[in-house]
Amino acid sequence: MKTTKKLGIWMDHSMAHLMEFTTKHFEIETIESKLSNQEKIASLAKSENSNFSKEKKQLFDYYKKIGETIKNYKRVILFGPTNAKIELFDLLSEDIRFLKIKFEIKDTDKMTQNQQHTFVKEYFSRA
Repeated sequence: MKTTKKLGIWMDHSMAHLMEFTTKHFEIETIESKLSNQEKIASLAKSENSNFSKEKKQLFDYYKKIGETIKNYKRVILFGPTNAKIELFDLLSEDIRFLKIKFEIKDTDKMTQNQQHTFVKEYFSRA
């Protein structure tokens, strides 16, 4: 019986924790955004195009790094407290390489790593 490669990703705009669902212990890969909270707050406070395009490029690069890992999986659950997961999904939906991957998106609060593990384990155990 072939097992489907499954991945859980807890994310916000500053970092993503990628956890492959296996029967063994979880290994976490962390991908950090170059966009700091201070830069995000400053760019939201100002409506300067240069700040906005810099933030947009940094987020695009962050999402692209996550996408490079996701392309090796068949099922992915995106979860976290911000709309970063939706932005990532929207970006990946435009790329043909991700059409065969089954995505689901869930809103959650901030979580510890143990809570993230439990969430991914329970999600894929039910599915």
